[in-house]
Amino acid sequence: MATMRILVIIPAFNESGAIAEVVADIRSHCDYEIVVIDDGSTDDTAERARAAGANVVRHPCNLGIGAAVQTGYLYALRNGYDTVVRQDGDGQHDPKYIPDFVETLARGETDVVVGSRFLAREGFQSTVVRRLGIFILSIVSALIGTRTTDPTSGYWGLNRRALEALSETHPDDYPETEALVIAAAAGCRTSEIPVVMRERTTGTSSISALYSGFYMVKVILALLIVHLSPVKSD
Repeated sequence: MATMRILVIIPAFNESGAIAEVVADIRSHCDYEIVVIDDGSTDDTAERARAAGANVVRHPCNLGIGAAVQTGYLYALRNGYDTVVRQDGDGQHDPKYIPDFVETLARGETDVVVGSRFLAREGFQSTVVRRLGIFILSIVSALIGTRTTDPTSGYWGLNRRALEALSETHPDDYPETEALVIAAAAGCRTSEIPVVMRERTTGTSSISALYSGFYMVKVILALLIVHLSPVKSD
């Protein structure tokens, strides 16, 4: 039986304060290869990531989180990886769960694994405003056939089938909920595992309280558009 090739993808924008520690933390829990997708950072995120031992792919300018994630998926496919775990670059995702993602995917019963902070009911549970938005998006997602308790989680595991679907069609900014719907429309199966999130200690979140309302409306509209024009599976 061929050995499964596993890659950890870290999209990052101006995360110089956290990225080296994130890479080192992953290394302390597993020996999988790591690639940081530096989305046009204006600080030394790329240099710190390389110094910590990660491979780095750098966008010449900031394209947004969706483009950074898609670049990571394309990198994985072009370099022959079978399984990907996606982590954020701010240190909120505890890498001790990476083996759980890999083990769940290896059973062959799912194509996408979402790490849900709300299944664990421990650790950092996000702000009240964002949790309200997550709750509303969860309802919308359930109505259109994709059930998850944490639809905005950026802690994911994917197999090759999901990588192929999402590398071709991937939403732009704040893409997680839309990506779940696209993956489902392409015939991918989704499951969840409980994870404990940590609070950000450096940098600034790209979703502010002021932007949350606009973000929620935007994503709901995008979900409905995706639902009305689904990606067809082969």
